[in-house]
Amino acid sequence: MRELRVAVVGAGPAGIYAADILTRDHPGATVDIIERLPAPYGLVRYGVAPDHPRIKEIIKALHRVLSRDEIRFLGNVDYGTDLKLDDLRRFYDAVIFATGAVADRPLDIPGIDLPGSHGAADFVSWYAGHPDVPRTWPLDAESVAVIGAGNVALDVARMLAKPADEQLTTEIAANVYDGLRANRARDVHVFARRGPAQIKFSPMELRELSHSPDVDVIVHPEGFEIDEAGQQAISGNKGTRLVVDTLLRYLETEPTGADHRIHLHLCQAPVRVIGADRVEGLRTARTELQGDGTARTTADYTDTPVQAVYRAVGYLSTHLPDVPFDHAAGVVPHDAGRVLGLDGVAMPGTYVTGWIKRGPIGLIGHTKSDAAETITSLLADVDGIPRPEMPARSAVVQHLAARGAEVVTWDGWQLLDAHEAALGAASGRDAERIKVVPREDMLRHARR
Repeated sequence: MRELRVAVVGAGPAGIYAADILTRDHPGATVDIIERLPAPYGLVRYGVAPDHPRIKEIIKALHRVLSRDEIRFLGNVDYGTDLKLDDLRRFYDAVIFATGAVADRPLDIPGIDLPGSHGAADFVSWYAGHPDVPRTWPLDAESVAVIGAGNVALDVARMLAKPADEQLTTEIAANVYDGLRANRARDVHVFARRGPAQIKFSPMELRELSHSPDVDVIVHPEGFEIDEAGQQAISGNKGTRLVVDTLLRYLETEPTGADHRIHLHLCQAPVRVIGADRVEGLRTARTELQGDGTARTTADYTDTPVQAVYRAVGYLSTHLPDVPFDHAAGVVPHDAGRVLGLDGVAMPGTYVTGWIKRGPIGLIGHTKSDAAETITSLLADVDGIPRPEMPARSAVVQHLAARGAEVVTWDGWQLLDAHEAALGAASGRDAERIKVVPREDMLRHARR
């Protein structure tokens, strides 16, 4: 069996699953997972709210893959700066891009750029302790609007409404705890364009909104409509039925008078962020369900006074140097994972998987099947892939050293990982770890 040297760019679940499937299906393969951050796991580490401990089980599975001898982690290496596509082709038979989607999808309504208007992805990066975002976040708004009907919108709403002290059992970074402790938000309004049977909340995420005794969840009856398509969705999908049942329970529950409130507004489409010099409110338009799962915007407007707006309307992938990109769809053009050039022909030895391949949709199970499709294509192409000029495992390391890159190896990550666990053990707050946030501090502990 031909020996294969493969680079995977991106150490999130998509990249790690691709490495795992490849090395199991092709015993002659070795993989280098190249990651621009000093830590692995991608959005599992930097895109999930700290009060979701079940994510730790996913990290355990990813850890087992990365610890295998045929897979090597090369962290703190930036594709496009430390390594370019031509470099990768010199060192590897094939390259798989799995860089995901980390930017906020834009929302084109008047006033969206006013001070006090934020992208949810930026806020998530802040509260998840991402090293490349500011250490502070403006949390002086007492009333906040969150635009979106997915789990990210729920995470943002919960993090804004939940008292900071309830996060002390999590891995929340010290600067994030300090910021949330000063948070002034009391009312968080979540606006969804469609009805209860069309929103994309998961049942568990929706139920978690009410887990804090200091938060009331209020579903407003206006817009709580179920059309023919919604009835079919409820009948044919257990998850949809659970979401609607949970919403009905919230609708029928009297508020307790808690200090913090999460308001869920259905069939309300954002049309304008109101304000002169900063956010002062959000104007929404009532929508009417059309019976086929779509909604029509009406001229029935409502203005909600808020001092901050968060748009949670989806993630967006970014263009990678030397790799074709469909800017409208926000993905790399491909055929079953084979990257297509501008002429529509597959680029030799160049592949894609994960959200940058299919868009920011689907759960972990979709990521696995997506990676399997890409690896199937790669292995079918093996005989036609040119061999690299410098396939030795040491060649890329020597190149990075010559470029002055400070590479974090798997052993380095283990040192940083152990330090974070020690911080949690010493904190006295039952946290399993406390994240190190500044990149320079991460590197310092990784090199000890």
